[in-house]
Amino acid sequence: MYDPSQLRTFLAVAQTLSFTQAARRLGLRQSTVSQHVRRLEDAVGRQLFSRDTHSVELTEDGEAMLGFARRILAVHEQATAFFTGTRLRGRLRFGASEDFVLTRLPEILEGFRYDHPEVDLELTVELSGTLHEQLTAGRLDLVLAKRRPEDPRGELVWHDRLVWIGAERLRLDPDRPVPLIVYPPPGITRALAFEALERQGRAWRIACTSGSLNALVAAARAGLGVMAHSRGLIPPGLVRVPDRAGLPELGEVDFVLVHGQRRTSAQGAADALASAILGGGDRLLGSGGPRARPADQAAGK
Repeated sequence: MYDPSQLRTFLAVAQTLSFTQAARRLGLRQSTVSQHVRRLEDAVGRQLFSRDTHSVELTEDGEAMLGFARRILAVHEQATAFFTGTRLRGRLRFGASEDFVLTRLPEILEGFRYDHPEVDLELTVELSGTLHEQLTAGRLDLVLAKRRPEDPRGELVWHDRLVWIGAERLRLDPDRPVPLIVYPPPGITRALAFEALERQGRAWRIACTSGSLNALVAAARAGLGVMAHSRGLIPPGLVRVPDRAGLPELGEVDFVLVHGQRRTSAQGAADALASAILGGGDRLLGSGGPRARPADQAAGK
């Protein structure tokens, strides 16, 4: 028998690849997180994480445990809901950013609908900046989106690095402005791309603007330019622009869940969906999987 609290802690560490971030997410001490992971490793008789002062990474056995942990916790929650007689109802206005159009978020939403059939789930897909504005205005109950580096709001789902991506055959001329494929304002990756190029003193021009990720991906596949994108969510048919292109570093990005400040009748449903996303957040990244964090965060400093 595996302790559900240890499995939840394991999933939090697996998704953030940081004992510190997992402790913040769960409201536990870092020593408790380490203890939970150690006891779970003792229970399975395998090492689930390889960790040193530079990084935290899942082992092959840890990757296998991801699926088991999610299924065990899902059945545990279904049984709890059945025997306590709790049935969530109401209208839940959920916003997800364009980043998740090509991910496995629909699988998580399908599972939520199966578990809570009496919840009317209303999905809004928009730019992260727009979703944060709608949440502040009270038009959404829960948002899954990127946040700006200086924004402290939200519960971390995972942390990733932004990279430049484009068509494999694309070649950039160092003597000409960088052709950019971007979201319209208030796109967060748009702003970060502009800021990075301006810090480098590199000229740029906008080659394509669209609020649709599918449209941006199509433009990139056609070789119209490059776009800033999460390393863990690179769409099929596109690759990282090689370092020899000389493009500047874009920095890191957090994907977070943010609840509305106004308590509504959908609060219970919002909490349940947030738990489902946090429990299966690593699935959103598909085959890419979570990425290692910087040394100070990975080591829990």
